[in-house]
Amino acid sequence: MVDNLVGELRRSAVVMTYAPGAIMDMRAEQGPVSGVSAGLEEWDSGAPLAGNLKYQKVIERRLCKKLGKKYFRLAPVLDKDAKLADGVTPDPAALVIRRFPEWLQCPSCEILRPASKWGALPGRAHRYCAACTNARRDEKVFAIPVRFVTACTEGHLDEFPWNWWLPHKPGCKCRDRLKLSSVGPGLGGLILECPECRQRRSLDGAFGEKALSGLVCNGKRPWLHTPDASCKCSGDEGSFRVVQRGASNLYYPVTESALDIPPWTRTLQRVLGDYWDTLLDIVGEESRVAYIKSSQHLSRVLERENTSAEELARVFEEMLVDVDAIDTGDLRRDEYQVFTGAVDERDEEFEIHREVVPDSLREHVIRVVRVARLREVRVVKGFTRISPPFDPEGGGIAPLSNSELEWLPAVEVRGEGIFIQLNPERLSVWERDPVVAQRVEPAAKSWQADWRRRHPNDPIPFDASPRLLMVHAFAHALISQLTLECGYSSASLRERLYVSDDEDSGMCGVLIYTATSDSDGTLGGLQRRANPELLEPTLLGALQSMRWCAADPLCMSGETGAPESHSVAACHSCLLVPETSCELHNRFLDRALLTERIWDGAQGVEASVGFFADLAE
Repeated sequence: MVDNLVGELRRSAVVMTYAPGAIMDMRAEQGPVSGVSAGLEEWDSGAPLAGNLKYQKVIERRLCKKLGKKYFRLAPVLDKDAKLADGVTPDPAALVIRRFPEWLQCPSCEILRPASKWGALPGRAHRYCAACTNARRDEKVFAIPVRFVTACTEGHLDEFPWNWWLPHKPGCKCRDRLKLSSVGPGLGGLILECPECRQRRSLDGAFGEKALSGLVCNGKRPWLHTPDASCKCSGDEGSFRVVQRGASNLYYPVTESALDIPPWTRTLQRVLGDYWDTLLDIVGEESRVAYIKSSQHLSRVLERENTSAEELARVFEEMLVDVDAIDTGDLRRDEYQVFTGAVDERDEEFEIHREVVPDSLREHVIRVVRVARLREVRVVKGFTRISPPFDPEGGGIAPLSNSELEWLPAVEVRGEGIFIQLNPERLSVWERDPVVAQRVEPAAKSWQADWRRRHPNDPIPFDASPRLLMVHAFAHALISQLTLECGYSSASLRERLYVSDDEDSGMCGVLIYTATSDSDGTLGGLQRRANPELLEPTLLGALQSMRWCAADPLCMSGETGAPESHSVAACHSCLLVPETSCELHNRFLDRALLTERIWDGAQGVEASVGFFADLAE
């Protein structure tokens, strides 16, 4: 299958949605093809960083240090009609997918078979039903991938156990030809049948947590071609289960991201970043100066920037000191300090301007920053299945490659945004209120129980604190309001939360930005909303919209939220946003913490749980 072209993908989709281990649906001519994106070793062999692709490399120094990588690489994109060095041969560089699932079904006769049992044409990825095609003569009947697969919480992926689910009669040898008929609605209307022994069973209950009781995961990793023999997941525990092939919980990428901030955004630092490994291997300042003078590219930089080789070598020494000082435990704290500092920045990749906070907001908001330009690097380092990865540093993360490589796949995006810092003093008083603590108690308890169930031996990565739920809800309210006022689609906006409960230096800010890989992120409409005359109606409108929901009173009481969301008042009618916009998978939310007043029975008075309650009124 590796020689068969099955289509094209956007570069950002390759990294954030269809990275190694993800299932993607493609088409070969008119035939549907489902495959799992192959591991990073296939990137090196099928689309190496050479020739037409040699410049498709990304470096973000803080992220490189945290992840222990020399560089990151973009998904390979070739120019139209790209040729090899001979100028004649087309460049065959491409990413690889491996067919999965192997079981296919004919939509006409409803027969199920492995891919090797269907009709095929040389060099084509699709498969077809020969019997039904012959009956129609002039039209191929393509076999389609089955909808059901199995997965485990360790990230492994396998076929649905068709012959285990259907109990054949003794002596029946028909194992590679079954029939799946749809005779009614739901899973109960899907009937699996053996054409030979005539045994039948519906798929009712197949998605139950323990539907595969009696089976254990075989550790299959089709994206790597090497099984993991150490897997202990089983159907009896519910850690090995049936999942729909296109379900959202079949692939959660584990990502790390960082904004390109000073000093790394300045011209000389960016130039030296491209020569980092070379200069690092040169011992002594004199040797580095000699190399800089001998390099044609760096010599042109010296001329353009009107500086000397000695100065460039000195800047590199300063960069080495800056790298040693990077706190890899929390890259966002450095970003937060830049946003909350007193100095505007104006670099080629990072430009921010402090704006005046409107008088009506100053009790709640102490800083507003207009982000005219930013660059974000997003790196995927693994993935999980079944449950989202709330601890990127924890276990249970499936690998993208068989061995550790010196790089990871990444995408760089540019955009604009607004940064808002809340009043930390007022916030500290508010979150210590017993009524507020009582409000978030259900979310905190469900989060703790869920984490202990999945990771009994690991410390919980963060608490479902009032600060987290409120700031997160505030970010979602802003995204919804800005969508209406700026003309951006909600999927184009993204949140970046700066939240910590430290006594001395707790973070309490949010960045709403339009970092996309196309022009939708640089239209300028979002940053303008940071202007005082525009910010006030935007923020007040966002808060007013959160005071009522179409699903109230059930939503406000938490009746509409799923237990695994660790939220209280949040539903699709009020707070939930597209998955691509939210860092926490639409979890840890409560709009009551923004504007609501509730009756405190113990005190016999109306108490405010909303941080912005008086402002909204």
